[in-house]
Amino acid sequence: MHEESPGLRADATRNRDAILAAAKEIFAERGIEASLEEIAARARVGIATLYRRFPSRQHLVAAALVEKVAKYAEAAEAALAIPDAWAGFCSYVKTICELQAGDRGLADLLSMTLPADEDVERLRRTANDHVVELIDRAKAAGQLRADFVKEDLLVLLIANAALVHVTRAEAPRASRRLVALALDAFGRTDGRSALPAPPSSAEMASAMCSLARERGCGASTSQSSSQKSELLPL
Repeated sequence: MHEESPGLRADATRNRDAILAAAKEIFAERGIEASLEEIAARARVGIATLYRRFPSRQHLVAAALVEKVAKYAEAAEAALAIPDAWAGFCSYVKTICELQAGDRGLADLLSMTLPADEDVERLRRTANDHVVELIDRAKAAGQLRADFVKEDLLVLLIANAALVHVTRAEAPRASRRLVALALDAFGRTDGRSALPAPPSSAEMASAMCSLARERGCGASTSQSSSQKSELLPL
């Protein structure tokens, strides 16, 4: 069987690294729907070379952003180490929204699913477990409103992603304002009116799959359907 020479393997590695570096920059600037041709041009490779290394947009998105997604899981773990339950919850929400605001690609990714990528979804599951614990702990301490559910956090991430898209250059502090208002609403009710019914996990999972398809990272219909049974917000 013919094997690539060391020189060819080194060229392939350099091309892959250049594509990933360009993708990270462009996704951060413009979101994950950015032109793959532009990424290839910035990496100084042909579009055919990009597709040899990453056969779909979904593969490239996952490879370019998985390290940053890991930071979200780490943020949840760090928040659990904070003794005060409400401080830990608030720390997590602020951290993920700040990270989201600094990278349009991440802002998109945290509002959708990549069901074919095991690493990204594994990180989601880890973060999800920590987030559930953060929520339960804050409720048990009487500091988080009793009708808060994890889908409410996903709603905030989607809202923040849209806000960041519109205001990132002109009003960069808008995201912090939104988060502060949200945290105030998430706190103990103390006589406030009850919330409307939250969206279901299936509804939010369907919305996340739809956004992934819109951004060119969608799964097949069968894959999308299988995701609806388990919502995995960060």
